[in-house]
Amino acid sequence: MKHAPRKRFGQHFLTDGSVINAIVDAVAPRDDQRIVEIGPGLGALTAALLQRVEHIEAIEIDRDLVGRLGRRWPPERLTVHESDALEFDFAALAQAGPLRLVGNLPYNISSPLLIGLLSHHDVIRDQHFMLQKEVVERMAAPHGCAEYGRLSVMLQAFHQVVHLFDVPPDAFDPPPRVDSAVVRLVPRAQPMVLDLRSLERLMSVAFAQRRKMLRGHVLPWLREQGIDPQAPDFALDPTARPEQVTVEQWARIADALFAARVARA
Repeated sequence: MKHAPRKRFGQHFLTDGSVINAIVDAVAPRDDQRIVEIGPGLGALTAALLQRVEHIEAIEIDRDLVGRLGRRWPPERLTVHESDALEFDFAALAQAGPLRLVGNLPYNISSPLLIGLLSHHDVIRDQHFMLQKEVVERMAAPHGCAEYGRLSVMLQAFHQVVHLFDVPPDAFDPPPRVDSAVVRLVPRAQPMVLDLRSLERLMSVAFAQRRKMLRGHVLPWLREQGIDPQAPDFALDPTARPEQVTVEQWARIADALFAARVARA
């Protein structure tokens, strides 16, 4: 029986063989690695990965698809975890070794999942995801452009982000209404920030009013936290807007916030 895509899970199944092969080529999986597919769906990408390696693990929220995948491949080839990726314990899975994550992510969970995975950056070797093209452009955006924002800073502080290639809507069934793209994230050997929570807190303030100059909201807030925004280490221009501040500058400010919080504890 044909599986009807479920809107609540944001299901758009990848069907284009050339795109599937391009993703697998980008991942270049090996048998000595822990390959984890998020949202395998009907198994098109799963099948291509299993042509390269003997075993992968998968995280799937749809119970019907979990059953289909289990009937198609035995556990020694495919281990399926029936779970919401937003709530999955990646650290527990990584106890046997670092993870390589791959998947065609539902657009409705992509940003919160990417942010959530930051707390597991030390157990993830790399990530290759299909996402809405607009999201990938925001992830990889340099400072100074309209796409640069909270997601750009948080991901780039922890990863090297590479926009690999674009994918048209007709590569999916049903076709989404937007273009897609494949992105690679490789964790930095040393994250730019000491504390994820401090960076997240800073970003929530900085980009809440992204069109305003820093002197209007960011600088007063920093002073309230005991931070001198004019300190040489930060080099903040009061007339600049949040998207004009580099990832490195935001990271230094986040570290100062963390140090101030530790000092108050």
